Amino acid sequence: MSELRQEEVQRTNVSVMNAQKVQPDDEMEIDLLELFQVLLQKAWVIILCMVIGAGLAFGGTKMLLTPKYSASSQIYILTKTTSVTSLADIQMGAQLTVDFEVLAKSRPVVEEVIDELNLDYTYEELVEMITTQNPSDTRILKMTVENEDPNLAKEIANAMAEVTAERVAYIMTTDKPKIVEEAVTPEKPSSPSTVKNTALGGILGAVLAMGIIVIIYLMNDTIQTEEDVRKYLDLNTLAALPLEKRH
Repeated sequence: MSELRQEEVQRTNVSVMNAQKVQPDDEMEIDLLELFQVLLQKAWVIILCMVIGAGLAFGGTKMLLTPKYSASSQIYILTKTTSVTSLADIQMGAQLTVDFEVLAKSRPVVEEVIDELNLDYTYEELVEMITTQNPSDTRILKMTVENEDPNLAKEIANAMAEVTAERVAYIMTTDKPKIVEEAVTPEKPSSPSTVKNTALGGILGAVLAMGIIVIIYLMNDTIQTEEDVRKYLDLNTLAALPLEKRH
């Protein structure tokens, strides 16, 4: 009897050691195929979160964000007294473009536009609405104004072009630059983009759902299948008992 008990104790100890035997590599190993299958099984959750995210982004864009309109005017940098006949003149034109960009946002120009249009904006507020740009390989200065009122955006852009041209003529003691194109009233808002925000909201919802599913999968260390028993406990399964659902 003592020998039989000793053999049973030895077998029990071996089973316990095998159950506790988990290789470090197994702890760090992530079964990508199994993870993909888990995501596939939860595809409906991911799609649902994507739809919810897109819906929230669409609703937020329409209800919470105020649409803004952009209007642009353009002035030509070179004047009658500046001829583009040499490389020096061309280089001077490029330098003038940089100077014009600085002058366009200078305080005297912006404040004169505020007074001329009787705007209820400070210098800092109006400057935030103005963007100056020099199209590539041109001697043209483009001024874009973004405002919630499309008509006001057009008026400010045209006033900016006129006042900037006058200021340049005064500062540089030269002819007044010509206005190439006057701003027109924009028909469609330039921002926010409903399509872009909706798509980003859907992508963010799907990514968030997948992230949560992956975290739950990685944190779940319970034994659930026969493969888990062989993989993590290094034991063979002799039998499996079906779970009986009681009504």
